[in-house]
Amino acid sequence: MVVPNDLRERVGGHPLVAETLVRRGFSDVSAALGFLDPACYSPAPASDIPNVVAAAERLERAIQQGETICVWGDFDVDGQTSTTLLVSMLRGLGADVIYHIPSRETESHGVNITWLDRMITAGARLVLTCDTGIGAIEPVEYAHRRGVDVVITDHHDLPDVLPEATAIVNPKMLPQAHPLRQLPGVGCAYKLAEFMFERAGRMSEAEQYLDLVALGIVADVAVQTGDTRYLLQRGLDVLRNTQRLGLQTLMELADLNPSWVSEEHIGFVIAPRMNSLGRLASAQTAVEFLTTADQSRARILATELDGLNARRRLLVQQVMEAIEGRLERDPSLLQFAALVLESPSWPAGVLGIVAGRLAERYGKPAVLIATPPDEMGHGSARSVPACNITHALTAHADLLIRYGGHPMAAGLTINPERIPEFREALSGTVASLIAGAQVRPGVAIDGYVSLSDISLDLVEQLERLAPFGSGNPALTLACRSLTVVDDAVVGAGAEHRRVVVQDEAGEQQRVLWWHGADSELPTGRFDLAIVLRASDYRGQRDVQVEWVYARPLEHPEVVRRLARRSVYVVDYRNIADQVGELENLLGDSAVQVWSEATGRQYFDGLRRHELQQGEHLAIWTAPPGPAELREALERTGAGTVYLFGVDPNLDSPRQFLSLLAGLMKSVLNKREGAISVIELAAATGQREMTVRAGIDWLVARGNLTVVDEHQGKLHLDTGGRRSSQRLESAEARLRELLQETAAYRRHFRRADAGGVLARE
Repeated sequence: MVVPNDLRERVGGHPLVAETLVRRGFSDVSAALGFLDPACYSPAPASDIPNVVAAAERLERAIQQGETICVWGDFDVDGQTSTTLLVSMLRGLGADVIYHIPSRETESHGVNITWLDRMITAGARLVLTCDTGIGAIEPVEYAHRRGVDVVITDHHDLPDVLPEATAIVNPKMLPQAHPLRQLPGVGCAYKLAEFMFERAGRMSEAEQYLDLVALGIVADVAVQTGDTRYLLQRGLDVLRNTQRLGLQTLMELADLNPSWVSEEHIGFVIAPRMNSLGRLASAQTAVEFLTTADQSRARILATELDGLNARRRLLVQQVMEAIEGRLERDPSLLQFAALVLESPSWPAGVLGIVAGRLAERYGKPAVLIATPPDEMGHGSARSVPACNITHALTAHADLLIRYGGHPMAAGLTINPERIPEFREALSGTVASLIAGAQVRPGVAIDGYVSLSDISLDLVEQLERLAPFGSGNPALTLACRSLTVVDDAVVGAGAEHRRVVVQDEAGEQQRVLWWHGADSELPTGRFDLAIVLRASDYRGQRDVQVEWVYARPLEHPEVVRRLARRSVYVVDYRNIADQVGELENLLGDSAVQVWSEATGRQYFDGLRRHELQQGEHLAIWTAPPGPAELREALERTGAGTVYLFGVDPNLDSPRQFLSLLAGLMKSVLNKREGAISVIELAAATGQREMTVRAGIDWLVARGNLTVVDEHQGKLHLDTGGRRSSQRLESAEARLRELLQETAAYRRHFRRADAGGVLARE
């Protein structure tokens, strides 16, 4: 590959940067600089999108005449951010706005006539959709019969017949190579907002919404090309300095440093929490979460999202376990080219996540369908690169009530009685689509590096090519002639590997192999494909090396699995005299004792944030949740764990709130109201989110005021205003969190000794 000298000189830095630019089609200097730096890129005007003028004119007329505009969105992150953006923009221009985000459970995607009727009855004279509506033929006709106009903004593929809307603004109407064509729903909404502000002579005001655009682009896995990449680059800059209290609080709860937030943090930390609203609750709350100026309300909503995400993870695990059990009982299901499964008990909100994991695990499209009694089945489909799942569904539209989506993901509604027929038909179509498309094992390499080359400086050089994602994947590098010198299974669910590799020069490097716990490690020498990332774990910026693919250089006749480093577990949970046994244990070896809340009355144990590296760990108090257990195990790195698991009996609202109120009184009297959330969590033996819910309850009751919080450290004061509505919400949330903790402690007490440490 030839890199032009002028390009290499203008780009500078590590040679891999210029080489990758050329490999990805940017050999022209101006195009390459525009790719690297948004200041060097010329974005396309919003007026390039067909019908944007007609849409703006109809919205302006509604504003001038005082008509109520209903913004109709969708429940995923793209839809949440699109709705928030348009509602905020219209209100900023003086519009009377109401909005509706459908319920996944009761409405599914799209515009439904039942709720459309309610919005019209509530006064809507114009409906503006975002991230939805391109297939809403009947709802648009109904709106017209009621004397209501509809403007559609959407980005999904165009159907054969379009609705008779006043205006349809969809970047898919543009030519294939147009820089605006790959915009997601929030990108389309932003360009409309940009155009509206431009016409109002307030062009710069659109930029305040770029943080929302960044969230939607990443969460919707939009192809990062042209203006989509440009908007993401600028949006990340705004997100790192966001003024939205909800996002600030959510990042704080997730231990994210806003200054370092990247597309990876959006995809794996922020977006899953926001998506949990649409999966398990009402995404209507998203607009308030993204716009509230009330710090207390922001904290309540951010805590709710964090809790819903934890619940979502548990539901995903339960559905995965149920499916694996079913496939073990009926392996014939795996003989189909598409994995199609159904159940009346599955929560529809997590099926897309599980389908994605199944597609990755089995290398074939997966369709999971929730079939509640006496209802139509609602399903989620996820695919593999060789199969456009939406095209495959189109071939069997006669078997479906409705469907829609992207090449890799789709949703559908089906009569449960037709599922067996659908499984057979879809598998036939999928088999023909992927025939001959199988690739040889291996990955494309962007360049070779030695272990000694790996550094934070190299990572920062490569991050000049970021943000990474669809259309611009992270660089895959390779190291030659390595051997494995150490290996440990890590993660609360023992699903990952931490491997130490060594090259021929004796240089060593730790590598993380995500979901590699059950995979075979190479023996002898091998070349290893890796991805380098910057990690900011616990606030420390460092290099994280991820295992991608190993190519053996030697081929022994017998490939053995390297023995895992295991944790030796000693079970004292059912011993009558647990205190005596622990005293004997402390007299015989150097053991750290993890004890919290009432467990500390027996001896001077350590709380979670006081634990240190050590070989022996005794778990006296039953942990409040799997995350706290994982943190303790990672903090200590213990090779021997002694299980006691005493229940502190603080999982009822009355007991917990009584203890928390007493602690608050002491903090106010003796510490001038200053304490950290983690100290309160350890003192009560609870999760941090539970402590926050308890504090919200005390605030709503008028007993307490949170004066300030910085990096988990609270400054409290007495008194405040009572809010019955917030008190009811906080109490319900607190009760749910305590019930979850009580259930986990019961599991910790009853599960087999090895299994209790292997549960996430």
